[in-house]
Amino acid sequence: QVQVVESGGGLVQPGGSLTLSCVVSGLIFSTSAMAWYRQTPGKQRELVAGITNGGTTNYADFVQGRITISRDNAKDTAYLQMNNLKGGGTAMYYCHVKPRFSPNEYWGLGAQVTVSS
Repeated sequence: QVQVVESGGGLVQPGGSLTLSCVVSGLIFSTSAMAWYRQTPGKQRELVAGITNGGTTNYADFVQGRITISRDNAKDTAYLQMNNLKGGGTAMYYCHVKPRFSPNEYWGLGAQVTVSS
């Protein structure tokens, strides 16, 4: 059974930093593509950043160099480091897993990030 579990969300002040973690089990993490999405009420879920099994990264335009996605295959974990957070960063952040050679994809339940003073 595949499990995708996010952690690290919380309340952070504007200009602060936060790192989200996503631990995956039940599949071969090292060959899977990983991504982080975010969603706010009434809006569609949007891609924040992605990383391939080979380590190639891509970012949404709004990231503007303030966010870094990474992965540790030894720990079956992906990370999303967010710096200089602004109010627009308030959202539920979801981890997405796309295993190689499989039509399936998996989502975590999300981690809430709230940027507020």
